[in-house]
Amino acid sequence: MVIITGASGLVGGVLVRALLANRHPIRALVHHDRRALDGLDVETVSADLTDPTSLQKAFAGAKTVYHLASSISIRMDNWDELQGVNVEGTRNVVDACLQHGVEKLVYFSSIHAYQQEPFDQPLDEDGLLLTDKSAPPYERSKAAAELIARQAPERGLATVIIIPTAILGPYDFRPSYLGQALKLLASGRIPALVRGGYDWVDVRDVVNGAMQAERLGRSGARYILSGQWRSLRDVAQVTAQVSSRSAPKFSVPIWLAEAFQPVMAKLAQINGAQPIYTKAMLNAMRSNRIISHTRASKDLGYAPRPFEETVRDTLDWFAKQGGNFT
Repeated sequence: MVIITGASGLVGGVLVRALLANRHPIRALVHHDRRALDGLDVETVSADLTDPTSLQKAFAGAKTVYHLASSISIRMDNWDELQGVNVEGTRNVVDACLQHGVEKLVYFSSIHAYQQEPFDQPLDEDGLLLTDKSAPPYERSKAAAELIARQAPERGLATVIIIPTAILGPYDFRPSYLGQALKLLASGRIPALVRGGYDWVDVRDVVNGAMQAERLGRSGARYILSGQWRSLRDVAQVTAQVSSRSAPKFSVPIWLAEAFQPVMAKLAQINGAQPIYTKAMLNAMRSNRIISHTRASKDLGYAPRPFEETVRDTLDWFAKQGGNFT
């Protein structure tokens, strides 16, 4: 039995499909939204990371656990919530694994749990975890949660840690923050870009890497699963080619976007929309552009696909779900 927490998210939904293709019995832990699992032959169980009792019941009979579930946030004012779900929730998952004799835990961290400097040197798995208390709460919570996962082998739980960069790809039912932004770009609803970017990775490559890590990774190993750094301008140009819409003409520096961020947040609130350029997202655009997946390539045979393929496949999938980008 394979347990997946956060099974209804972007990565979880793709992981469920990949494991089913390999004939693994799956128990999917979900909270509310189950669209990503509709029609799939999986057992679903309602569970809450902050409720140890619900996890203890859900983990009975588990051999392998993929812990993906977390509260993803682009806000700066919700540390208490993220600390409860992401940090204490991970502690509860480790405790439940130990209670039920789970053989292996695959924990999903984030590249933003790591200190990004120095920017002129590659960031790899030996980088330092984030300690800056002024950093966005989500990033701090993922750093604290990864530390708990790192300590799990000392308690007798074989654990491998996956560290993806900015994830994009098909089967994004909710959709994710990055999926929402891509849809807005393709619909011509983003008037200006910011002069920044991310290291983007395809969700299918992350899932393949995680499954290889579960099979081949030794306990205590950490693997960065990155793709290619691309600016928002690059993303907009590829999106324009697929959607047949013109890319936004204007780009502003990050400092200027930060200055106007409160105004943009207020406008989004009035319009009932999710702000695209929050302080936390702008901070993430200053991340290290040189992120190494050498260890994953060597140990797991990891090889990310071209960024252009990811954008094309993602927009094609959104279009099939009813999105009109032409």
